[in-house]
Amino acid sequence: MTLALLEPLLFVAAAGSAAAGLLILQLGLQRVFSVAPRLKPAQDVAAPDTSLTVVIPAFNEAHNIEACVASVLANQPPCRDWSLLVVDDESGDATVENALQAGSAAPHFRLIQAGPRPVNERWVGKNWACSRAVDQVSSEWLLFIDADVRLMPDALKRALAQALDEQADLLSLAPRLSCGCLAEWMVQPIMASLLGLGFPILETNDPASPVAFAAGPFMLFKASTYAQIGGHRALAGEVVEDLALARAIKGGGHRLHYLLGLDAVDLRMYSDLAALWEGWTKNWFLGLDRDPVKALGAALVVVLMFTVPWLLLPASLLLLWLQPLLASAWWWVLALASLAILQQLLLRLWTRSNFDVPLSYWWLMGAGGLLVGAIGPVSIWRTRTGRGWTWKGRALN
Repeated sequence: MTLALLEPLLFVAAAGSAAAGLLILQLGLQRVFSVAPRLKPAQDVAAPDTSLTVVIPAFNEAHNIEACVASVLANQPPCRDWSLLVVDDESGDATVENALQAGSAAPHFRLIQAGPRPVNERWVGKNWACSRAVDQVSSEWLLFIDADVRLMPDALKRALAQALDEQADLLSLAPRLSCGCLAEWMVQPIMASLLGLGFPILETNDPASPVAFAAGPFMLFKASTYAQIGGHRALAGEVVEDLALARAIKGGGHRLHYLLGLDAVDLRMYSDLAALWEGWTKNWFLGLDRDPVKALGAALVVVLMFTVPWLLLPASLLLLWLQPLLASAWWWVLALASLAILQQLLLRLWTRSNFDVPLSYWWLMGAGGLLVGAIGPVSIWRTRTGRGWTWKGRALN
């Protein structure tokens, strides 16, 4: 094979691989979501005779906490006795003031201070605040949600009813990802697609499988089981505490239920590019089992599927003009790149149809792919060296 033929073949292979990868992604998502268990609709029954505490750990969440608290307090009563506890984790902004603004008039609202973390103990993320909350309550059920969560008015009632009906020890809901800034529109639809395809929701719900997973933004525990596994205190140094808790639940022979809660829970993860960059570089490598091959490979696949077609489309037009003798090859590149871009649009149309996510900025998925491609290696470097490995400015190492 001459070098003159090698170049067009590589271009055709890249465009074809992108189109094939996107087709596999689309088919996989349709398969997963067609069989995945979901949160059941609300039923018109009396509130169960049990107790629930909703816990919101909050660190520098001034921009989120008021709406989160308001959404919880607007919920239908899920049981006989329920309350909301916000735990301020030494915030340096207006988190406390905004939380009180939203909840102080509600009889079942309370706010406490987590206080300083113990000296010579490694506590990361929200583990300390969650542990401090549990010390203050005695309810039969504990629900931990994040401050960037918004609950639909029937979310608590539906989740608790299903947990009781199915005798779950941990019921976790996969939320719908919402976008509000340009960086999120570029990256989050891609991440949502990867998460939807890659997370083992069927295996997680199979008691015979050792696979365990949970979504940290919404984790509803039977309090007695939570105490048995040691809760957040037993994994104080775990950065990905939701996965560790899920493994502890299932490893202890308890019932783990992971469901789609897309019509009950909304999650707006990041307010801007800086927060998105910090968050995904914190989680990417850990989420791929600290395996550098997986982390780099997944980042490269994203670039291939979402970025390369947008580069090949203008390149093929230029090469048609510069190298007319190879026109047949460049026409193939043009056709396959166009097909891949069309598939990206179809992916977003499917997301809009199933999850009511707008098409906003779908044409920036190519730029989003580049950003995800950069997140992969940076996440490996930060996690392994500890440099810049932070969450909201707090070091994780």
